[in-house]
Amino acid sequence: MRIDVLGAVRALHDDGTPVDLDGPRHREVLARLVAAGGRMVPTDTLVNDLWTEPPVRAVGALRTFVAALRRAIEPGRPPRTPPRVLVTEGPGYALRLPRDGVDVHRFEDALVRARRTPAGLTGLDAALAAWRGLAYADVTGSVWAQRERTRLEELRLEGVELRARLLLDSGSGAELVAELGAHVTEHPWREPAWGLLARALHRAGRQADALATLRRAREMLADQLGLDPGADLQRLETDILRGAATLQPSHTVWTAGVRLGPRTTVELARTLALAGGHALVHSRRDRLAAVQAAERTGDTALTARVIGAYDVPALWSRADDPEQSRAVVTAAERTLTALGTDGPAGLRARLLATVAVESRSADLPATERGRAGQAAREAEALARELGDPALLVFALNGVFLQSFTRPGLATARDPIGTEILDLATRHELPDFVVLGRLIRMQSASALGDLDTASAHAEAAEHLAVSTEASLVPVLTGWFRARVTAARSTEPGGPTAATAAARYRAAEHALAETAGMPGLHRGLFALALLGLRLLHDRPAPTDPALDWGPYHPWTLPLVLLARNQHEEARTALAMTPEPPLDHMQEALWCLTALAAARLGERPVTDRAAAALRAARTEDAGGASGMLTLGPVARYLAEAEACTDKK
Repeated sequence: MRIDVLGAVRALHDDGTPVDLDGPRHREVLARLVAAGGRMVPTDTLVNDLWTEPPVRAVGALRTFVAALRRAIEPGRPPRTPPRVLVTEGPGYALRLPRDGVDVHRFEDALVRARRTPAGLTGLDAALAAWRGLAYADVTGSVWAQRERTRLEELRLEGVELRARLLLDSGSGAELVAELGAHVTEHPWREPAWGLLARALHRAGRQADALATLRRAREMLADQLGLDPGADLQRLETDILRGAATLQPSHTVWTAGVRLGPRTTVELARTLALAGGHALVHSRRDRLAAVQAAERTGDTALTARVIGAYDVPALWSRADDPEQSRAVVTAAERTLTALGTDGPAGLRARLLATVAVESRSADLPATERGRAGQAAREAEALARELGDPALLVFALNGVFLQSFTRPGLATARDPIGTEILDLATRHELPDFVVLGRLIRMQSASALGDLDTASAHAEAAEHLAVSTEASLVPVLTGWFRARVTAARSTEPGGPTAATAAARYRAAEHALAETAGMPGLHRGLFALALLGLRLLHDRPAPTDPALDWGPYHPWTLPLVLLARNQHEEARTALAMTPEPPLDHMQEALWCLTALAAARLGERPVTDRAAAALRAARTEDAGGASGMLTLGPVARYLAEAEACTDKK
């Protein structure tokens, strides 16, 4: 089946016949789940989105709507079999359809491809043609729907302009004159659209009209907004006046279809980063471009402000794009040197915090770790002296990311999360309230306190709805899978198969969240390994599993599972010490287990020494996303091997 929301909400069976979605509330429930992009929407959120003042039996009514939708969407589903499309997940519901089964997702994906390569033009054409009117057109009076309509309309306008730009860059585009003329009439403040219309007129041999269009744009911007046209429009006018046979396409940074300066670009990039997904990928790209543009101005203070403005909360100790992170750190360090020790304390603190946050511990050699840790401490001290809560939570984020200096530090990280949560709550910094909750969730998970961790996960999920932090339910989905895995060992608990299914669902959600390879790669395979170890089963040997960065520590156990003992011994000898990150306790436990089973006492000695400080913690629990069971279990096996004569 497929669902369309770019217009009135509708659903179609595979044969093209319409699905009877019943009343407007049923359509709104389905539409709200589409807007969640495959993520779970808590029941409380759905109730509040459906009713301004929820009736007493709102939850019961919602369940009735969901049951009716399930019958309509999967009419052939046998009784008492679980639904496959509109599923119950944790405290809410989620829609499980391939992205190409929903028109808005096809559109978003086509736009992403077209941004990356001109070859995406054909798909963008088809995606734009699929619009039948305003998105969610028949969902009226809902705040969430209006917010989605506004977001999608901006993307549609970007798509129209991107399509025109790609056609013009390819050497065609004269046929766009009428379309772009209507576009600028309807949206006169979109400066890039005026340039595209002028280029199309020039391509059609209408140089005088192209110049008149640019003059009209200049007059409109001056009269209505008091602005001069940007450098692109000015350069375009000069090229036409000179009689250039061809006009060079713009090479400036484009964010959401609008040409921006470095300060505005980085502020918008920060906003986009908080949305996650493809927006996160583009925000990082635009952020780096803005930093480089600021450096080219030679204005040190401007560069410092641009670098320090991207105070996006960061939770994971491995960078998604290490090369990009290094480039930002290098620029921050250059700018710190240029500012000098007497430079403005606020700017220096933000630069130091940036160094600490961008220097993710899993990616650093020892010398750089030392510099990053020092930067975190200096940023925190400056922020406390200045009494700036927004600056302090940013600095504490850096302190948190530099707090993985050895195994067993969950109790030291929890106070960091507590202070971030307290400061952010008191000073209305909602993005950092979410970060504080997630840090505390991880810390409680590491200590095996699943009830406390669950409370923080639920609080983060509720807040994520208003802050539009789309990654939060993905992370908490992994946490709930981790809880299921831990409880699968308890009498009367869920089965191991149920836990594996939860991990697979969490993996599916994370796979659809673009731009986070530092978190994603190897996570699912490591989770499955942990589940098997909890149930005293050998490591999984499926060659299709991607072990990602965890391969060196898992390989000895995989080889043992294949009865390749000598190969396992060789792999163990080559296993390095784990990086100092969220997974260090888990990786040390894998090393200890393989060494004990192979009787390699020097390695078990080393692993036991590393793990003793983490004796009361859970292996993998610091991630909040998976578990291998108590560290004490692995430590005992290592120490038993060490004690053998």
